[in-house]
Amino acid sequence: MTTGVRRRMGVEERRQQLIGVALELFSRRSPDEVSIDEIASAAGISRPLVYHYFPGKLSLYEAALQRASDDLAARFVEPREGPLGARLLRVMGRYFDFVDEHGPGFYALMRGGPAVGSSTTNALIDSVRQAAYVQILSHLDVMDPPARLELVIRSWISLAESTALLWLDGRRIPRAELETQLVHDFAALTAVSAAHDEEMGTLLRRILKDEPADGPFGDLLGRLMTLAS
Repeated sequence: MTTGVRRRMGVEERRQQLIGVALELFSRRSPDEVSIDEIASAAGISRPLVYHYFPGKLSLYEAALQRASDDLAARFVEPREGPLGARLLRVMGRYFDFVDEHGPGFYALMRGGPAVGSSTTNALIDSVRQAAYVQILSHLDVMDPPARLELVIRSWISLAESTALLWLDGRRIPRAELETQLVHDFAALTAVSAAHDEEMGTLLRRILKDEPADGPFGDLLGRLMTLAS
């Protein structure tokens, strides 16, 4: 009979393990409800050892948020291939995958959780929003965005956040419908801006030129024409 020997982890490996354990627990329950004792137990180590790697729960919480924010920002990365509407729909699918898998953690990230007022937490949230903004600009192939375009993109990112937070409260609307609606919202925000600005009008015409009739943007146009008739 052989007995297994537990491998001793290095400092960074142990830190990453604790971050992963904490993130998993924070994904299922509010961080306020998760104790250091629970994190230690789930990691298979003692409470004092947790404090050896992190000075307190807040530092571990922020490290977990850092990993979560990096993951969430990566959800906006999409190859620049095919129509914009289909690309945005895939992005929204991955975005809601994250929201679905990490509900309490997502809520804590956007609302601040136990780290309300923390400059680190606020910076992490801003970094996700900025990463999303840069990715959308890349998909639009715009290097120097006019003020109206920046307003449209940042407003849409805020709308996606608030929509996801409201969806978590009961999930009363099918997720797939919200993903499509948010893509429609992007087109609608762009169209309203285009009605007031010729530069935005030129951008909208360029976007729609490559959109198929059966794509998300074509679907929106069809729905609006039905309403108008």
